[in-house]
Amino acid sequence: MIELTYAKDNPENLKRILNRNQFEFDAVNDAVDEILKTVKQDKDQALFAYTKRFDNVDISTLKVNAKDIDAAFKRIDPALLNALKTAAKNIELFHEKQRPKDFTIDEKGAVVGQRFSAIERVGLYIPGGTAAYPSTVLMNALPAKIAGVKKIVMVSPPQPDGTLKDSLLVAARLSGVEEIYMIGGAQAIAALTFGTESVPKVDKIVGPGNIYVAIAKRMVAGYVGIDMIAGPSEITIVADKSANPAYIASDMLSQAEHDEYASAIVLIDDEQVALKVKEALISQTRTQPRAKMIEQSLRNFGGIIVTENIEQSIELANRIAPEHCEVMTANAEVVAGKINNAGALFIGSYSPEPLGDYLAGPNHTLPTSATARFSSALSTTDFMKATSIINYSKQAFMDAAKDTITIAEEEGLYAHAKAIKIRMKDGERS
Repeated sequence: MIELTYAKDNPENLKRILNRNQFEFDAVNDAVDEILKTVKQDKDQALFAYTKRFDNVDISTLKVNAKDIDAAFKRIDPALLNALKTAAKNIELFHEKQRPKDFTIDEKGAVVGQRFSAIERVGLYIPGGTAAYPSTVLMNALPAKIAGVKKIVMVSPPQPDGTLKDSLLVAARLSGVEEIYMIGGAQAIAALTFGTESVPKVDKIVGPGNIYVAIAKRMVAGYVGIDMIAGPSEITIVADKSANPAYIASDMLSQAEHDEYASAIVLIDDEQVALKVKEALISQTRTQPRAKMIEQSLRNFGGIIVTENIEQSIELANRIAPEHCEVMTANAEVVAGKINNAGALFIGSYSPEPLGDYLAGPNHTLPTSATARFSSALSTTDFMKATSIINYSKQAFMDAAKDTITIAEEEGLYAHAKAIKIRMKDGERS
C-alpha cells in the first residue's frame, strides 16, 4: 500500500511527491469550454439538460423554496443542528477579527487613505449530490456575511431525489443565505458568471469542487473574481520519535479518504516510528468504509518519508507547501514557527486536521498544490474591495507638482505632466 522513502537515497520517489500537480487534466478543458458556451447561450434550458445528463436528475425548478428550508429545520437531527450552531459561532468569531479598518494619512493637507467595502454579489459553490458538506457552506457564507455582501447566491448539485440535503439548507440559513439553486458542475459556474433566466449573475465565485468546477473557475476568472483553484486535499505531517504512530496514521487517512488524488505524507526523522506508522496505516485502513479509495490515494500520492533530522523535515515541508500541515514533535510550537508555507498549521498531538475542517473557526478553504507558497486561506477580506483615497489641498498639490511632472516626463507621458502644469499655472496666479 505504501512504502518508506528515505530522503537521503531515494530522490526519484521524493521528486514524484514534491512535483505533484492536480492541474494536469487537459482532457477536460474542451468539455468545460463547451459547457460554458452552451450555458451562456441557452441559459436555463442548458442547466436543466446538464442536470439530467450529469446528475441523472430531472428537475422542473432550479431554485429552492423557502418552505423546503423551513422543513429541513424540522427534520434535522438536533445534535447536528447544535454542532452546526457551535461551528458557526466559532467561524464568526474568527472571521470578525479579520475585518479590515479604513485609514487615512494627512501630511500637510495631502490626505491619502484606504476605504474597504463589500463585494455586492457573491456566488457560493457547494459540492453536493451523494455527499453533503454543510461545513463548506458555513466556511464560505459566514465570511461573506461578515464582510457585508448584500447578495449571496448558493449553488449545489441535487441529490438523486431532486432535493438538497437538509444539512446544507440548514447551514445556509444559519449563515444568512436564502437564495439557493440546485445546479452543480461547470454549468453552475457558467450560470453564476453569465446569469440565466433564473440564476443571477454574480461578481465573485468562491467554493471548492471537482476538476470540472476547478477548470471552469479558471476559465471564467476575469469575467468574475474567484477565490482560488482548489485541488485535491492534502496533509503533510512533521513528526519525530515523540509522536504517536496511531495518531499520525489516522490523520493521514482523514485526507486519503477524500479521493484518489488526495495526498497524505509524513516527514519523520525516526525509522522505527516510521515503520509503526506504516503498520498503523495498514491496520486502520482495514476498518474504513472507504478502504479502496484510501489505498489508491496512498499509492498515488502518499508517502512515509524518513528524513535525516528535524531540520530536513522542516525544509521539505516548506517545499511541499501543503494545504494542511500538522506538527507532532517535541517543541511543536518552535518547529511550527519555522514552517512558512502551509495553508493551515495544526500544532501538537491534540490539534488534528478535522478540527480545522469543522469546528475550530479558521477557514477550511485553503490553498493546495504548493500554492501556499504565495496564497492564503479564504478570509473576510476576500469578500471585500479596497479603494484608495487621494484628497489633496491646493497647497499640498503645489508642493507635489514639480516632482510629479519630473517623473511623468521621464516616462514620456507628457499629457500626465500637462494635467499637473495646467493647475500649477492657476495656482501660481492666485
